[in-house]
Amino acid sequence: MSDPLRPRASLRTAVVWDVLKDALERRVKAAGRDALDVLDTGGGSGNFAVPAARLGHRVTVVDPSPNALFALERRAAEAGVADRIRGVQGDAHGLFQVIERGGYDAVLCHGVLEYVDDPAEGLRNAVGALRPAGTLSLLAAGLGGAVLARALAGHFTEARRALTDPAGRWGEGDPVPRRFTADQLTDLVTATGLQVGAVHGVRVFADLVPGVLVDTEPGAMDALLKLEAAAAEQPAFHSVATQLHVLAERD
Repeated sequence: MSDPLRPRASLRTAVVWDVLKDALERRVKAAGRDALDVLDTGGGSGNFAVPAARLGHRVTVVDPSPNALFALERRAAEAGVADRIRGVQGDAHGLFQVIERGGYDAVLCHGVLEYVDDPAEGLRNAVGALRPAGTLSLLAAGLGGAVLARALAGHFTEARRALTDPAGRWGEGDPVPRRFTADQLTDLVTATGLQVGAVHGVRVFADLVPGVLVDTEPGAMDALLKLEAAAAEQPAFHSVATQLHVLAERD
């Protein structure tokens, strides 16, 4: 099967998918089952749910948007995995009103903590959905990437404001309510009782490289993907990544 996240539009998620795919394979071996029960909170239209289902896993997607869930249903049908994906309307704070506690081998919490009122509570709920042994994949907006992006765009005052703002926001027009450092995310995860296995910087270069260069230069796409993968594991680049990915486990 070809990698479902190789197209140009998926450049920004390739690193996370590679890490997640490996984590799911390890969990399969540990659980002794070919198919896992996976929960994708805030999973939207299925960027990760559909590829996970294509691997044979059963995926429940919880998202507050009816439109996103409709797109998920259509996408799952087109991929031939509709029987392995269930979409449920809900959010992180009311998670156990729509799904069972402790029923999943892996939980994805991607792009959620930036928007919930209480990130610690939202994360505790996500972790509460894990079985006694399980894997958490956490993806959230990184502070450093936003500061760098505003500065490179010439918005130096906004860059400084993001750097000093408690929520990491660059101004009233900032569409992201909250951003995190790697230390903040790992502290949130360890407070739930999980053990952090790895931290990755995501979209270190992808948001800064001109799209015309990637689209027109022969081999640039693959080279950029390899560069992102190599930089993702280097702590030095975590502070400038647009997103931060934390993989944690309960064994």
